[in-house]
Amino acid sequence: MIVGILGDTHGRVESAKAAVAILREHGAEFLIHCGDVGSPLVLDQMAGTAGAFVFGNNDWNHRAMERYASDLGIQCLGLTGELELDGKRFVVLHGDDTRLMRQLIEQQEHDYLLFGHTHLKAERQEGRVRLINPGALHRAAVKTVATLDTRSDALKFHIVTSL
Repeated sequence: MIVGILGDTHGRVESAKAAVAILREHGAEFLIHCGDVGSPLVLDQMAGTAGAFVFGNNDWNHRAMERYASDLGIQCLGLTGELELDGKRFVVLHGDDTRLMRQLIEQQEHDYLLFGHTHLKAERQEGRVRLINPGALHRAAVKTVATLDTRSDALKFHIVTSL
């Protein structure tokens, strides 16, 4: 399965639109947003592809966004959530709670930990857990998203230029 990963859109709809188009072009079958969505209009861009998101520290009115996402068929994972995709265990959070991140890494219960918050793309392995930050679509020198092939474990970062 190809998983498309994005985050830190901060309501930038045009950047989100361009990002989702790139993820779909690269075969994304499931989209995961790592928080700081910023606007329900960003979720509109994800509609039509199975997906999920978490709230970031700049997301407000959680209930309204959760209801809106549900109407679009996008799963809201709250502040932190787990998914199993293609037999792999994912945990998704925004990344602003560093204590929780450390706990999840120490537990070694997931194959992947997806996060955002820093606005910097990153990837590293800590024991069993592969940590992936797709980068950001706002306040980033280079806007990036990522695709992850769960079968081959191949991760690719993609540069996004807004429309």
